[in-house]
Amino acid sequence: MSDEMPKTCQKLRPKSTYAGKQGFNYFAGVARETTGAQGICMHMLRIPPGGRAKAHLHESHETAIYVLEGSAIMYWGDQLEHLMETNAGDMIYIPAGVPHLPINTGTVEAVAVIARTDPHEQESVKLLPDLDNLVPQ
Repeated sequence: MSDEMPKTCQKLRPKSTYAGKQGFNYFAGVARETTGAQGICMHMLRIPPGGRAKAHLHESHETAIYVLEGSAIMYWGDQLEHLMETNAGDMIYIPAGVPHLPINTGTVEAVAVIARTDPHEQESVKLLPDLDNLVPQ
């Protein structure tokens, strides 16, 4: 894709998935790689019961999440010392550079729409393996 702003509106229907560095499979959505987007990325995530990400942060972009179905928890903070419970209908904001680790502790699949201010799907994801063991398995 070029660095030039797209000149046409586009419609996508998430069908294919890609393996994210965080340990989840994401449904490909709006991103520089799919539409030529210059300042935003939006995709859908389905987390099966028991699904757990790797501890990570997004170095240079903010994240907004809307939980469509199910529930999950998210550990966050420099040492993943904070815990946030999320349920269908919740909107979550994650500032750039904040470590986090989501887990579906429920009995049904959790489904969310995720938007980021980085147009690349995985560009500024930084894994934090030293934090993975701070959260109970």
